[in-house]
Amino acid sequence: MAAVEGVLFDIDGVLVTSWQPLAGAAEALATVRDRGIARAFLTNTTSRTRAEIAAALRDCGMAVDADEIVTAAALTAEHLRSVHQGERCLLINHGDIAGDMTGVEFDAERPEVVVLGGAGPEFDHAALSRVVELMLDGVPVVAMQGGLTWATAEGIRIDTGAYLPGLEAAGNARITVVGKPSPTGFLAAAGLMGTPPERTVMIGDDLQNDVLAAQRAGFVGVLVRTGKFRQSVLEAAETAPGHVLDSVADLPGLLAELRD
Repeated sequence: MAAVEGVLFDIDGVLVTSWQPLAGAAEALATVRDRGIARAFLTNTTSRTRAEIAAALRDCGMAVDADEIVTAAALTAEHLRSVHQGERCLLINHGDIAGDMTGVEFDAERPEVVVLGGAGPEFDHAALSRVVELMLDGVPVVAMQGGLTWATAEGIRIDTGAYLPGLEAAGNARITVVGKPSPTGFLAAAGLMGTPPERTVMIGDDLQNDVLAAQRAGFVGVLVRTGKFRQSVLEAAETAPGHVLDSVADLPGLLAELRD
C-alpha cells in the first residue's frame, strides 16, 4: 500500500487500561508524531470530556491535545444539533460530559429525544424500562456508541451495545448509533487529520467495533492483543483484520514496513 499518512488510535485498551499507561504507548505516540504522520484519537469513552481525556493521557506521559480527540459525546452533540435541534434531551450516562455537549438542552422530565451514553449503574431496571416506554410513545433514541464491552483492571465490563437489541425489540423502534462502530466517527477523525481513509491506520483492541468497522469505512485495520482482545474472538471472525500486533508498542515497526 501507499505510505501511511495518518494513525487513528483507540484509547482504552490500546494506550491505557483503567487510565494506567500500557507499556510502550507513549513512545509509539511520540514516534508517530516525530515521523510527521498525522494523529487522532477516537474513543467511545463517555465518562470524561475531551479535555479530561487529554489531561489523563498527559498524566500517563503521552503528549496529547484535546483537539486531537474525537469522542462519542462530541459526535452525538453534533448529531443532536443537526437532527434534533432544540429538542429536550433525557441523557442516561455514566459520567459528566456536559462540556462536550454544548447546545443540547437536558430535560429529564419532558424529553423529546433520549440519549444513551456509556453503560454503568445508571442503566438500571427503572431507567431502561422508562426508555422502552418512551420508545413505544414515539420518542426517538440515540446511542452515543454501540460498543459491547470495555476492559478494566478488574476485567471485562459490558457496554451500551449489549443493551441495544433488547431495547429495540421491546420498544418496537430502531436506535440511532453515532459512535463506533458507526462510520461517522472514523470519517470525522480522518477529516480532522486531513488524511484519506485508505492511507489511514485505525488501531484498536476491539476486533468488531474498532478494526473491522474501520476497514468497512476504507481504513487499514490494526488489532492489538491488549485490552479486551480475546484470541477466541479473532479465530471465530469471518473477516480478518489487516494486521495484528502484540501491542501498540509494535506500531512503529509496522508503519516502517508499510512505508517500504
